[in-house]
Amino acid sequence: MKDLLGISDLTGDDLSLLLELAVGFEDKPGSAGDLLAHRIVPMYFAKPSTRTRLSTAAAVARLGGTPVTIGPDELQLRRGETLRDTARVMGSYAAAIVIRTFADADVRDLAAAAPVPVVNALTDGHHPLQAVADLLTIREHFGNLRGHRIAYLGDGGNVARSLMEAAALAGMDIAVATPPHYAPQAEAVAYATAEAERRGGRVLLTDDPAEAVEDASVVYTDVWLSMGDPDRERTRRMKVLAPYRVDDDLMDHARDDAVFMHCLPAHRGQEVTPKVIDGGRSLAFRQAANRLPATQAVLYALLTDRLEGHR
Repeated sequence: MKDLLGISDLTGDDLSLLLELAVGFEDKPGSAGDLLAHRIVPMYFAKPSTRTRLSTAAAVARLGGTPVTIGPDELQLRRGETLRDTARVMGSYAAAIVIRTFADADVRDLAAAAPVPVVNALTDGHHPLQAVADLLTIREHFGNLRGHRIAYLGDGGNVARSLMEAAALAGMDIAVATPPHYAPQAEAVAYATAEAERRGGRVLLTDDPAEAVEDASVVYTDVWLSMGDPDRERTRRMKVLAPYRVDDDLMDHARDDAVFMHCLPAHRGQEVTPKVIDGGRSLAFRQAANRLPATQAVLYALLTDRLEGHR
């Protein structure tokens, strides 16, 4: 397996390996500190970033390499050079390439042309690094993954998709509650449903947040507003997603030991109340910290050819 473009690139064994590696890198951050010695990893960011930018830079540094952050105005793409040509050139200098952009097609084109591993650090359709960190966080807190149910509430976009796919590969139950217009993509639902059933898990789609949260170990949400949403869409989202706000009343439908998770950044008072995200049941900032060992594990596994994928 050369690249990680989405969670569905992984097998169940691959995901388990990444979680084991991440745990190891938490305990011994510098244990593979010479893997990227004297090598660079370009990080192309077409979108603003806090956690992804910093955690990826730190992961590269922990593996002994030098991260090089590049924005869209710093390459020749806007002067007509193709993405494939850019990928071939970058790959001749680098050990791997990390890209955070909009269209999934752009990441696939980059990966097809690049001779080195490519990692999707977020697109409109996927957020695989976040999902690995999420499962790492759940495993740390509860000691295991199986037997636990995740309830995801809000917009069924990239975070929901990757989380749903990862939960399915781990044999977990996941309930996704969204307004009908904001449900996850049908192909993602089909994939997750099939993988979950193979491993003893279950995928539930509903428009009822209380139904999703019932008996959940984890209540998870994401921001309602995406970068670049037009004003009309923003107004619509605020209205139709309001019933999916996570507050104490909704958390009371979950298990007594349920935790709250959020990939951040958070808009307090919109998708979650301040009392929930800043309270004792919130793991949001543990998730953020876990982006570092999760990303370190992904880079290490790709660079050492440890992942099988669907070869």
